[in-house]
Amino acid sequence: MDRKHSRESPLAGFCHSLYPGPPTTSPSDLDMGCCSARSGLIAGAVLGALIAVLGGILIPVGDSVIRDTVTKEAVIENGTTAYKNWVAAGAAVYRQFWLFNVTNPTEVLQHGATPSVVERGPYTYRTRYLPKENITAFSNHTISFLLPAGAIFEPTMSVGAEEDIVTSLNLAVAGGYSLVPKLFHFVLNSAIKEYNASLFQNRMVKELLWGYYDPIRNGTVGIFDQYNDTYDGPYNVFTGKDDIAKVHVIDRWKGERKVDFWNDTYCNMINGTDASSFPPFIDRKKPLYFFSSDICRSVLADFDRSLFLKGIELYRFTLNPLTMAAPTVNPDNHCYCHDPVVTRNCTLAGVLDVSSCREGMPIYISLPHFLHGSQHLTQDVLGLNHNEKEHFTFLDVEPITGITMRFAKRLQVNMMYGPSKIIDVLKKVKDYTIFPLLWLNETAALDEETADMFKAELTSRVKMLETVQVALLSVGSVMFVLCTVISCVINRRGTKA
Repeated sequence: MDRKHSRESPLAGFCHSLYPGPPTTSPSDLDMGCCSARSGLIAGAVLGALIAVLGGILIPVGDSVIRDTVTKEAVIENGTTAYKNWVAAGAAVYRQFWLFNVTNPTEVLQHGATPSVVERGPYTYRTRYLPKENITAFSNHTISFLLPAGAIFEPTMSVGAEEDIVTSLNLAVAGGYSLVPKLFHFVLNSAIKEYNASLFQNRMVKELLWGYYDPIRNGTVGIFDQYNDTYDGPYNVFTGKDDIAKVHVIDRWKGERKVDFWNDTYCNMINGTDASSFPPFIDRKKPLYFFSSDICRSVLADFDRSLFLKGIELYRFTLNPLTMAAPTVNPDNHCYCHDPVVTRNCTLAGVLDVSSCREGMPIYISLPHFLHGSQHLTQDVLGLNHNEKEHFTFLDVEPITGITMRFAKRLQVNMMYGPSKIIDVLKKVKDYTIFPLLWLNETAALDEETADMFKAELTSRVKMLETVQVALLSVGSVMFVLCTVISCVINRRGTKA
C-alpha cells in the first residue's frame, strides 16, 4: 500500500464520519471537505469575534449618543423638550392639609393642662397649576421667571368641606406674644380683653389656611395668608447652554445670590435647584442639593434606593437625618438657632425657627408630628404620633434626565407661645410651647400619558440599544467560542490520525 494513502486514510475516515458523503466519495475529496470545514469554522470564529467587538463598540458609542441627545434636549431653551415641560408642570400638584384640633382648650386655660390634639384631614387643594410667568432669558445663560401661587379646593379628595370648624391656636394672640415687646404686653392684654379673644379659637378650615380679618392685628391673619394670588420669586436659574451640569441650578432668588435670614455665610447660601429638576446623569453617590422657599434655606437629600414608576426606573432621595438635628449634634445647624431660651440652649432637635423670614411671626417648621424631634416636643403637646413611612420627605428622580417624576414634601407648621405674668390667657402656661397648627403633604406623580411619552422618546430607545448590544455580544461570543472549539477538536483528531 502506498504510504501517502496510509497516512491520509484515517483522517479521511474521520472526516467522513463527521460529514458523510456518498459511498463513492474518494479519500482526496474527503480531505478537501475537512479542510473546507476548518476554513468555515475559522471564518465563523472571526465573524463571531467581529460581531462581539461590534457589540462592545456600541456600548460607548450608544452611551455617547444618548448623552449627547439628553444634553441637547435638557437645555432650558425655547424649542427643547426640557423647555416645554419646564414652563408648565404636566403632573397635577396637590397640597393635603391635616389640621390639629385642640380637644381640651378650657383645661389648658384654667388649669394649665397640657394641650391635647387630634388631626383633622386631609383637606386637599390643587396647587402649582399655573405656568411660569415673566420668563426672560439672559446672555449669561440664565433665565428668570415668577412662580404664581394658587389653590383650588378638591372636595372629592377631602374629608369634609372648607367650612368645617377647627379649634386651633389663636394666631393673633400667639403671634403678638413674640411680635409685641414684653414691655408693651399690657397693651396686647387689653386688646385681647376688648375683643373677647383667647389663646384658642374656633375657625373654619379655609380661614385658618388662607386668612381672615382679626381686629387684634387689624389685618388679615392666616397660616398661608400670603399664598393665593401671590408669586414665589423671581427665580433666576442656569439654562445649561454652556454647561449642562448647571442646568436648573439657582443663580439668584429675589435678585440675590444668597438669603439674609440667618446672619451666617454658610446658612445663607442658596444651593442647588428648586427640586423640580436636577442636572442630568444623576450620580447616586452624590447628594442632591435644593433650595426651599417654604423653609427659607437649602437642604440636601441622599440616595435611598432604586424603584420603578410606570415602568421607569427612578432614584429615590430622602432628606438627610441631620437636616433637623440640634446644633450640638450637627454643628452646621448652629446658625439656625436664634433663640437659645426657646431651644433650650440650642439643644432642641426637629424644629427650624423661620421667624426671620416670616416677618417676625414665631413660626417653627418641623417634620409631621415632630418626626426626628426632641422627645419633649411630643410631651408638651399630647396626641402626636410620628410615623416614618407617612411623614418623611422624598424625591423620585429619573437618573438620565434628572427630572423629578414623583415627590412628597411633608412639613409641619408650628407656632410658639410662652408663659406671661401680664397676658391673662397665658398666665397658666408653664413653659415655652411649640404648638402644631397643621402638617401638609405636597405631592405629585408622573401621569400615564407623560410616562408613555417619556418611555417612547427615551426609555424605549435606551432599552432597544441595550438589547442590540447584548444580542451582538452574546451571538458573537457564542459563534466565536463554538467555532473555535469545533475547529480545535477537528485539528486535534486530525493530528492524532
